[in-house]
Amino acid sequence: MHHSDDSTRATPVVNIAAYKFVRLTELTERRESLRALTTGLDLRGTILLSPEGVNLLVAGTRSGIDALISALKADPVLEDLAPKESLSNYQPFNRMLVKIKPEIISFRNDDIDPSQRTTRKLPAKELKRWLDEGRPVHLLDVRNDYEVEVGSFAGAVSAGIDHFREFPEAAERLPESMKCEPIVMYCTGGIRCEKAGPYMEQAGFQNVFQLDGGILKYFEECGGDHYQGDCFVFDQRVAVDSALRETNFTQCYACQAVVTPEQYESPRYVPGRFCPACWTEPSEQLQALLRKRTAELASISKPLPGSRPYFNRRPINVPQRYDGLCLIDFLCDWHPHIDRHEWLERIGSSRIVPSPRHGRRRRRRTSLEESPPLSPDRPVRGGERLEHLLPETVEPDVNPDVRILFEDDNFVVVNKPAPLPLHPSGRFNRNTLHYFLNELYRPQRPLIVHRLDAGTTGVVVLCRKRSAAKVIRPQFEQRCVRKLYAARIHGHPSSGRFVCTASISEKPGPGGLRKIVTSGGLAACTDFRIISRCADGTSLVEAVPYTGRTNQIRLHLWHLGHPVVGDPAWLPGGKLGRSHSPDLGDPPLCLHAWSISFKDPSGNVRQFTAAPPDWFHADAP
Repeated sequence: MHHSDDSTRATPVVNIAAYKFVRLTELTERRESLRALTTGLDLRGTILLSPEGVNLLVAGTRSGIDALISALKADPVLEDLAPKESLSNYQPFNRMLVKIKPEIISFRNDDIDPSQRTTRKLPAKELKRWLDEGRPVHLLDVRNDYEVEVGSFAGAVSAGIDHFREFPEAAERLPESMKCEPIVMYCTGGIRCEKAGPYMEQAGFQNVFQLDGGILKYFEECGGDHYQGDCFVFDQRVAVDSALRETNFTQCYACQAVVTPEQYESPRYVPGRFCPACWTEPSEQLQALLRKRTAELASISKPLPGSRPYFNRRPINVPQRYDGLCLIDFLCDWHPHIDRHEWLERIGSSRIVPSPRHGRRRRRRTSLEESPPLSPDRPVRGGERLEHLLPETVEPDVNPDVRILFEDDNFVVVNKPAPLPLHPSGRFNRNTLHYFLNELYRPQRPLIVHRLDAGTTGVVVLCRKRSAAKVIRPQFEQRCVRKLYAARIHGHPSSGRFVCTASISEKPGPGGLRKIVTSGGLAACTDFRIISRCADGTSLVEAVPYTGRTNQIRLHLWHLGHPVVGDPAWLPGGKLGRSHSPDLGDPPLCLHAWSISFKDPSGNVRQFTAAPPDWFHADAP
């Protein structure tokens, strides 16, 4: 269950645990020497070095372990190192780490120095004799609670801590009467008692002993007498019994709690996700996950990833219909909002270049001088990929306050703020919703299956799996998705409900804006319902688009003489404005994707709603 890839071995793996409190110097040199030695011996585990000593948990072959011990003991300050051994039929560690730490066991109390003074050590056989005789003694378990749950000495007092740093507070909670009575403290291998014991004596406890070698030494010399259960160990074995053999415990990946064999069949145990100790109601699990995602998104988007200059490479994929057209004519038709003279300048300055061949590994360009300029008359080919190079790119600021409404293994639903573009386009590449979520869910790259303008807020659906996208995306394409928008518009329409079926141009015009056309356009239909008529001369409306044309709701409302408040493109009085997305600080575009309903991959109808922004509730925007 816990086995690594090399779980089947002809000979047992030797596991050692050892520590020594001693003044150590030249820590960097020691670390490099031990790294080289353990790598050569094919050992795995952890060795901690600090000014206060050494602590190690290492596993490997008998010859490798013996060679390590010999090398350590060759150092005069470590010649009396006393490792404790156990065997396993597989390597319980994934890698070898040699680290330098401030302490080999974290306690954060500079007054405690076990290399100079520690409490009296009680040999394992002596403790067994005391317990056999029924001698009055307090057994104090200084381990963490999740370790105690696996097993402890009969009648022992638990410190009741989640981390050893909490022990001083636990000592203060002990009864005053124990200060004059014999106490034997113990832990897994003894290292924690080396610090807990002197602290107890400083706190006024007068008769304190520590179990020499801890539980593991007791098991080795005395077996399981007076001990109930197993002993937690800090490797993939999770726990060993009194014969130092691995048991059937495992550990929760999410919260590190120990999972017993009886808990394996519990519906509240899903390996890698949760166990009975950290399981919560599904709704609570989702809310906890969404809070975690929100915090992660904040770290990704603050500072905004596009706010620092970088060398931007924007792909340009040539559709088949442009095959044979010259480069300049293709670019002008593909992106008509950019002037022809501007395209000619970009071509001449080597900012339009062929993309490296698919699958060929090439050094990525970091300057414009690396490629000769293409000819504007060069023909393009359908399926060809070009690159638009934009050195020293700094993108406009956006609103990064993305709220995740729902997440499962198939899809993610977010409430998009504004202004924030969905995809890389125009002035934006990294300051986009897609970039944020790619970083959040890396290595997954969630697929956005529908459109929403940069200035529009509200519900956006992304698929985490292609199999989910194959189910959900066609519903948007076939108009099977129920979408409801909210908008604040100029004026008071005469009717409480009205429909617009004006056709929309297939392509944007010279200014980059689409328009209403009487013939040759794309059929479009939007149903509107008045929510309220406001005293400031605006109205709140619901909008249900039955088709999915670009800018459909905004165009239809403008065509009807009631443009959306804050729209920078389609202005009151039938006027046209600018096509590019709004900037941070501009008046808000008062259009909000309120809710979306669709069928998930299991065939269940799912509806997601995003609360409207402040402009929806204000008397005036």
